[in-house]
This record gives sequence, C-alpha cells and structure tokens, in this order.
Amino acid sequence: MAAFSLFSLAHIAPKSNLHFIKASTSDLPKTSAPPPSPSKQPQPYLKPHHNIREEARLHNAATATTNHPRFTAKYVPFTAISDPSSSDESYSLDEIVYRSQSGSLLDVHHDMAALKHFDGAYWRNLFDSRVGKTTWPFGSGVWSKKEWVLPEIDDDDIISAFEGNSNLFWAERYGKHFLGMNDLWVKHCGISHTGSFKDLGMTVLISQVNRLRKMNKPVVGVGCASTGDTSAALSAYCAAAGIPSIVFLPANRISMAQLVQPIANGAFVLSIDTDFDGCMQLIREVTAELPIYLANSLNSLRLEGQKTAAVEILQQFDWEVPDWVIVPGGNLGNIYAFYKGFSMCKELGLVDRIPRLVCAQAASANPLYLYYKSGWKEFKPVKANATFASAIQIGDPVSIDRAVYALKNSNGIVEEATEEELMDAMAQADSTGMFACPHTGVALSALIKLRRSGVIGPTDRTVVVSTAHGLKFTQSKIDYHSKDIKDMACRLANPPVQVKPDFGSVMDVLKKYLSSKAH
Repeated sequence: MAAFSLFSLAHIAPKSNLHFIKASTSDLPKTSAPPPSPSKQPQPYLKPHHNIREEARLHNAATATTNHPRFTAKYVPFTAISDPSSSDESYSLDEIVYRSQSGSLLDVHHDMAALKHFDGAYWRNLFDSRVGKTTWPFGSGVWSKKEWVLPEIDDDDIISAFEGNSNLFWAERYGKHFLGMNDLWVKHCGISHTGSFKDLGMTVLISQVNRLRKMNKPVVGVGCASTGDTSAALSAYCAAAGIPSIVFLPANRISMAQLVQPIANGAFVLSIDTDFDGCMQLIREVTAELPIYLANSLNSLRLEGQKTAAVEILQQFDWEVPDWVIVPGGNLGNIYAFYKGFSMCKELGLVDRIPRLVCAQAASANPLYLYYKSGWKEFKPVKANATFASAIQIGDPVSIDRAVYALKNSNGIVEEATEEELMDAMAQADSTGMFACPHTGVALSALIKLRRSGVIGPTDRTVVVSTAHGLKFTQSKIDYHSKDIKDMACRLANPPVQVKPDFGSVMDVLKKYLSSKAH
C-alpha cells in the first residue's frame, strides 16, 4: 500500500442551541400524589403571550402558597458524609466557600427527611413526566431533577441549554463481536451542548453564580483550570449568562477543537507553560485573592449536576439497575457523582440496589489505580505523563477521597489502560459504528480486561460512560489511522488507499477489497 498522509481537517463546532421553545406549565411536586398522567388528546397550539421563563415565573407565583415540604440543601464537610457525628459544621449554598475549616472537601447535603415525604414511585413518576418536555427548566436532564440538585434556586436564576437526556445506546455489534456480551450499553454524555459531560455540572454552578450575583455577592467572574472540556462548558454557560469567564489552560496539551471553544465563547484564556496540576494550583491561589468564583470540581456544586447522569441511566432502563458502570477517571469527581446519584435513588426508594462501579485510568496518569492496587494503604500523587486521553491527564486528583469513598461503598474496581490499549479500543469501537473519544477508549480497555478475566460476565448488563464527543479528538484519530504515532503499531488503522484515476485501477482495488469481505 502506498504511503499517504491524511489531509488537514477543519474543526467545525456545532451551532449554539441556547434558544428555547414554547412549552407547558411547571410540574413541581405539590402533594404526595403522583403527577397527573399527560392527556392523550392533542391540545390545540395557542400562540404564547410569554416566553417559558415568564411562564414559569407566573406559575410559581400562583402556586407559592401551596403546602409541600420545603426541600433544602447545604454544604457540609465531606468527612461528615460517612460519619455525621464527626462535625456539625455546615454552610449555606449562598456562601462562597470551597473547603471546610479543617481543609477537607465539602459536599452538598440534601434534607433527605423532606425528600422522603414522597415515596420512590412518586419520584419515578415525576422524573418520567418531565422527559421530552420544554417546560422551563425541566427540559434539561439536570433540572428535571431540580429537587435533588439545587432545590432552593429560583427558576428564573437558572442558566440552561437543556443539557442532559443524553443517548444510552445498545452497543450490540461491539459487545457481541469483540466481547461476547449481549447487554453492553454506552451512555454518550458527549452528546451535549459543548460536547462533554461537563455541561451537566456547569449548568448548576453557573446558575448558582447567577443567583449570587443577583444577591450582590462579591463575584465578578468565574474561573477554572482545565484540560479542555471544563473550559468549554464554563465559557459557554458564562456566555449564556453574561458572566465573565477566565480559563487557565496548560500550553500545548489540549486539542485544537477544545481550545477553540472557550475562545469562541469569549472567555479570557491564559495559556500557561505547565500541566493541569500546575494550572489548578494557580487558579486556587488566584481565586483566594480576587473576586473570581472557582469552577473546578473542588467546588462540589458541579457534582450535583453530574450525578443526574446516574439517575438518567436508571430512568432509561425503566428503573432497572445495571450490574456495572464504568467511568473514566482523572480528577475523580465524576466517579463520586455517579455513586451519589445511584445512592440517592436507592435511599429514596426508586431502586433497591446500586451497580458496581469501575474507575478507568490512563496508565500515564494513574494515581488512583496505584492506590487501589496497594490495598488502599497510601495515596501518592504521580507526575502525569502525556496521554491521548488528555482530559484525565491528572496526577494529583482533587477528588481522591470522594472516589475512594464511592468505590469502597459500591464494591468498586479500578483499572488502567496503556496508550496503545486505549487507542486500539477506540479504533475497535469506531469500527462498529461509534465515534469514541480516547477517554472512552480507556473505559473500554478496562471493560476488555475485566471481561477477559471473568470479573464481568457475558450476560452482565454493563454501561460504559462516554464522557466526550469523538469530534473533539479528531487529530488523535488522524494520527492513529495514519500510523503516525511513535512506538505504536496502530494495528487497526484504516488508511485510504491511493489509486490511479482510471477505471481499471479502481476496479482492481474494489475487486480485491470485496473479495476480502466475502463470507
């Protein structure tokens, strides 16, 4: 086969989808009775006099005196989650605080007693009744679970692109052909407004910042350190809210598609000659001195949005619990967010168990994996080396304690993937119709290993969480299929075939190809 080079591809960003559509009125819970069943008779369309924000405002004002439990949430030290008697420290969500007095992480704690005024059937029916609607703000997969996310925020303060409700698809051919599995699913969180799961958390954080600014709190802008996806989500939601965004990016370590997103959305971008951990240290120091609200997952608000993906998985399975959920892990907030979502569903009676969780790390940045393999004896940060899974190239994860808690309480497992393993897994998945990102390749590599070892069985219902869209990582695919990656065989590369511009040459090539495919 002749040598070749793939031509340069333009990175085309999807058009913004921040406009909203006319919808019906709000369906917040008012009594312990399930929400009414939707009418089966089509209703005539009436031209609205108000947009959907205004409709929600009018509806909420009209029902303000309705008696129902007041749902609340507050910050508590993360250590108090496992041992409530260890601390009575707490903070309002309207305070600007990121750590407890002892320096530990915070967690958003909901008033579970109030939520338990309604049984599991009520919550299932309520959440199901909001799917596919455009009622403000419940058209969002996050805000359709508002009572479990930010129960006290006014609907008018919410900034949403109707994120969430992402595709959960049956990976039939990949599962059967490569893994001997008949119940493998992929939760494609990358099918979202900015192309990653980070939208789920950012809508919550920016909505709360919008509320704080209206309360005249000292917040001028919002900032983050990022390996790409966080900055894209932050800049988009800040732009929708009219709030300045500041992004610290490690120079030359993210894809062009990721870099262009915050630039296009008007963020103030600082390209810093360090890695993510260095950027994270700088943003923490800066936000301690300037009126910039910290948007990294050190801030537990984002996890409240990210946990709704777990609820969504259960909802999409008609409230049946899968056996396994595999999540790529870098800064490690997401594995805890999935645990929290599943755990809340169990505690509130929507399901009777939670799935086993697997956190998948790149071998180039694997501190959690090493900690797990040591029997949880001692955590040691590592120097994160370059990886195609750039969003999880993190050697000193902020949410290490959260991740360990989630894994221990879900009988979880940690696996790792080398660069060749994750790229081959990505290419293999793509060959069955997916268009996976490298981080999904890490999760698929973990699945392959656990399947081969017999830990995951052939009939186990397994969900692989795809955290970003493959279109953000086209260069890695180009390099792979060009066999242009040093010390990598790229054994599944599928380069174009160069052929002379005449009928006979084309026919010869096609006959050879079709012969190779004949069964």
